[in-house]
Amino acid sequence: MDWLENYKASHQNRWNRLCHSVGIPLIVISLPVVLFSWRIALALFVLGWVFQILGHVFEGKPPAFFANPRYLLVGPWWWFSKFFNKRA
Repeated sequence: MDWLENYKASHQNRWNRLCHSVGIPLIVISLPVVLFSWRIALALFVLGWVFQILGHVFEGKPPAFFANPRYLLVGPWWWFSKFFNKRA
């Protein structure tokens, strides 16, 4: 199974992709920020998940990580591949 292709297939709605394009970086950035400020890290983390959940409301499908927790890592992989493929 191609994890990234499966992830893309379950994120077809443009509003969901937009929400994920904002939410994923917020969540990823929150992880190192926790070393400096729990409050800011928590705000980034929660806001990132709000975007993620909102995106899935638009998509009408549950998050992929409900089926397999590995998709918690595939999301950032999707974002990085999307970001770098646009600039390649």
